[in-house]
Amino acid sequence: MGTPIRIHQDIYNAAKKTAKAECRSIPGQIEFWAKIGKCALENPDLPIDFIREVLISKEQSRTLAEPFSLKDNIHA
Repeated sequence: MGTPIRIHQDIYNAAKKTAKAECRSIPGQIEFWAKIGKCALENPDLPIDFIREVLISKEQSRTLAEPFSLKDNIHA
């Protein structure tokens, strides 16, 4: 269960547009942005795009993942 909060109307409007494009709810979009911001503050050496992609990949189904296999193409 969530907690109601007040946010600036501009942030809400931006979240509404982005949420629709990224198939999230408006609260889900704001939460996603908050997670990115928190991670960025905790890891200032990591690029924002990297943090964003990691968070997205954590939410994706594991069934979409392809197994990793080390190919034996290394010749000594």
